[in-house]
Amino acid sequence: MTSPVWHPFTQHGLGAPIPTVVRTEGAALHTADGRRVVDAISSWWVTTHGHSHPRIMAAIAEQAATMDQIIFAGWTHEPAERLARDLVAIMPEELSHVFYSDSGSTAVEVALKMALGYWANIGAPRHRILMLEHSYHGDTIGTMSVGARGVFNRAYAPLLFDVGTVPFPEPDAHQATLDALDRLCGGPEPAAAFIVEPLVLGAGGMKLYPPALLAEMQRICAHHGVLFIADEVMTGWGRTGTLLACEQASIVPDILCLSKGLTGGAVPLAVTLATDAIFDAHLSDDRARMFFHSSSYTANPIACAAAVANLGIWRDEPVRARIADLGARQQARLDRIATHPAIRNPRRLGTIAAFEITQTAGADHEGYLSAIGPALMAHAGTHDVLLRPLGDTVYVMPPYCIGDADLDAVYGTVTSFLEGRRS
Repeated sequence: MTSPVWHPFTQHGLGAPIPTVVRTEGAALHTADGRRVVDAISSWWVTTHGHSHPRIMAAIAEQAATMDQIIFAGWTHEPAERLARDLVAIMPEELSHVFYSDSGSTAVEVALKMALGYWANIGAPRHRILMLEHSYHGDTIGTMSVGARGVFNRAYAPLLFDVGTVPFPEPDAHQATLDALDRLCGGPEPAAAFIVEPLVLGAGGMKLYPPALLAEMQRICAHHGVLFIADEVMTGWGRTGTLLACEQASIVPDILCLSKGLTGGAVPLAVTLATDAIFDAHLSDDRARMFFHSSSYTANPIACAAAVANLGIWRDEPVRARIADLGARQQARLDRIATHPAIRNPRRLGTIAAFEITQTAGADHEGYLSAIGPALMAHAGTHDVLLRPLGDTVYVMPPYCIGDADLDAVYGTVTSFLEGRRS
């Protein structure tokens, strides 16, 4: 019987088999046909400490036995209050207000609306949003608008609003990026906000740029009074080697978006953190100036309990040491595989390792639609490894608990794929 499920980012017309997962544990997925599959991509970058972490699972079970969903407009509950307090305690002190939503995309939508609402409410409306070339911020209308235009959103172009695009800072063109940002921030129509993925552009191909450049971009925005939005949905919670990528540039954004690792990857939850200035612009005895955003499941108590447990793990366990150790182990394996002639541009930031595989002559597509991606994904599947390349860009971003044997299996799978292409 054909499944009625329509899977995301899946071309069902290709007829590729879709495995059924029945159990998760640590760095592995266990399938209905008895396989143990190494999760080399943290199940789309969400799983940090490992699948089914006992402390997080216990918090979910305890909360589920007490209270499920309640309305959050004008009501509250202890898991949300506790989580907000814990977040404010661990994040930069300027980010003193926590708004809940459900996913990375909604966290960014909230940030965009906060920015526009800020300018409208202080009586100096600004409307232009700036973004960095090759960015990806989600698949809702607002997030697609501030992301790279292309195969991801070509069909939906009539729905998207115009933005200013700052060229990506290629290694030999940093000044061009800064000059463009400076020009777009100012002028007769100053920008409202600049949104950026700090240090690494994820879905855009794991493109890296240095902390000093991030700091300079924030400085330019501050000079022009342009709000700085940091989308740390992927980069947060240790992926780049620090709790936040922004730490490495010693900057604090006006608005910060977090999700994915917020609950350790266990259940959906997102937050958008904002400064006093953003919050105060919406604070009034005039109901027309409130922040008009919500979803039915805002601040779900079970998800909040999972996030509280995650912050407890960060507080009580040597998470940062695990991250540093994984980064070193990734680097050692990246150095070895980088000697293969088909590997280009090997790079690592924190626990993220990435590289490109050279196209064969006469390839039909480059970039995201490169045939390398699905070919390697299928090959990895036969070797009980979960990889999901971004076209010809391969990345390894496992849970922090992954052991050496599993990490060797991941890089060994890529190596066998490369050798198979040469034979």
